[in-house]
Amino acid sequence: MELRRALLLFAIVLGLAAIVTSISRPTERAKRSDGSGDAVRPATPTANPGRDPLKAAQVSFSAAEPAARRLEVGRPATVTVKAAVPGQVEVEGLGLSAPAEPLTPARFEVLAARPGQHPVRFTPVGGGATRSAGTLRVVAPG
Repeated sequence: MELRRALLLFAIVLGLAAIVTSISRPTERAKRSDGSGDAVRPATPTANPGRDPLKAAQVSFSAAEPAARRLEVGRPATVTVKAAVPGQVEVEGLGLSAPAEPLTPARFEVLAARPGQHPVRFTPVGGGATRSAGTLRVVAPG
């Protein structure tokens, strides 16, 4: 008796799957460029950029050796800050902060909209004094 119920349930599920498949919308078809047969069109349109996007600049600092680095307004950048001891890195004026460890530098994705100077500060976890890791100078392009 239970085998019959299991087979009936299986048949019902199989039948419902067949109905759903027949009702579902088929993919749009178009002729291939060589004129033979059908080619499947992509379901969503694709867009290609009109020009090459700006490549992200790589800007790095070291908590042990403060330095000034330049970045143009509107240019994307990946800013990394290396540290010899664990701590917290902050880029003032941009509202960015991230942890840094000896094998894992702090990393920030930056896209500055206006010129300015942004101090990069490092605070060790052990309670040491906050010290400068450098300055990120955002300058007008040109």
